[in-house]
Amino acid sequence: MWNDTRQKISKLYHEYPRTFWVVIAITFIDRIGGSLLFPFFALYITSKFEVGMTQVGVLFAAFSLSSFAGTTIGGALTDRFGRKGIIMFGLIASSFSTVVMGLIDSFQAFFFLALFVGILTDVAGPAHQAMIADLLPEEKRADGYGILRVAFNLSVVIGPAIGGLLASRSYLLLFLSDAAVSMLTVILIAIFLPETKPAAHPDALKESMAETFAGYGLVFRDAAFMLFLGAVMLQVFTYMNMNTTLGVYLRSEHGIPESGYGLLLSINAAMVVLMQFPITRRITQYPPMLMMAAGTFLYVIGFSLYGFVTTYALFIFAMVIITLGEMVVSPVSQALVASFAPEDMRGRYMAISGFSWGIPFALGPYLAGLMMDGAQPHLLWYAAGFVGLLSTLGFIALHPMHEKEKKMLDAMPESAVL
Repeated sequence: MWNDTRQKISKLYHEYPRTFWVVIAITFIDRIGGSLLFPFFALYITSKFEVGMTQVGVLFAAFSLSSFAGTTIGGALTDRFGRKGIIMFGLIASSFSTVVMGLIDSFQAFFFLALFVGILTDVAGPAHQAMIADLLPEEKRADGYGILRVAFNLSVVIGPAIGGLLASRSYLLLFLSDAAVSMLTVILIAIFLPETKPAAHPDALKESMAETFAGYGLVFRDAAFMLFLGAVMLQVFTYMNMNTTLGVYLRSEHGIPESGYGLLLSINAAMVVLMQFPITRRITQYPPMLMMAAGTFLYVIGFSLYGFVTTYALFIFAMVIITLGEMVVSPVSQALVASFAPEDMRGRYMAISGFSWGIPFALGPYLAGLMMDGAQPHLLWYAAGFVGLLSTLGFIALHPMHEKEKKMLDAMPESAVL
């Protein structure tokens, strides 16, 4: 059995370029730091500054809105200058800003710092996503993004459990640990990770900086891509509750401590580590828009359950359903974004795709906070389920359009596609 397992691992390793595995390893290390802190962010703010979830929602909105500027700048710079330097800059900025956030004692100062931090830390987002698309052909990208999610969630198996223990002693330890891991990641990238930006076509005209940013207009005029992002945005309005409001809701309404919430996230991550890759390999043979619809409908069921279940065992059951949906949605969604993007515009397409996450994280926590601070906080989960259902219907409606465009591209000669 061990020989068979070793052969399977060896075969999987050799299916992908060495640089891809370097990206996977570095991502794993970096995300250990992030998973220590982010799941406990709302808990930290509400306990340290003694504010409600409405104020936390305003803070998330400020952070997300400022991150739009960082993502937009980062997408253009990624296409123009490459991936590696932008990623290193983002990590360094994130490291220093995280330490400062852990030391601030005023909610007002914390709020204004969030505006600045959002710009700096999200500059690297498009570069991370474009790098995987650079390294893998289209038919391998869903699997590649699935492997990336395994690495991401393997770190989350470790991070929240450790974070819960650190948070029970000092929240400052969370901020310092995240910063230290970010700086370690910078060193590893500088030594081991090469640049992956594709070389420009010899006949391509050299863009000015203004023309690079003007290229965003082409992205916004891609109607099919924008409709897809609209459906994703509705989906994220449902999903964002897992890392923003769920921990506070379980603590306030059901007395679940930070460690209990951290265990739910660890279960989520453990399932992804064990099941993501085989699930991804099976679903890639099916139409991607229908897979997006199926995964989103699992979100509808899982998040709605939190509105009326009251025992920890059923909280775990709801998380299992959500995780199954996540394992379908995430790699397929990332592969779809990469398939929409021309090679020389990957950074800008990735940047605009980030809006489908940024807008829900800007508005969602505030709207959810208003409901949670009201008389019937459990209604939040019914609302989340309804929005997820709208997203499900959106993906179903997009399926015929996407299949038609795919057939047209497949029918075109390769020279015409290029």
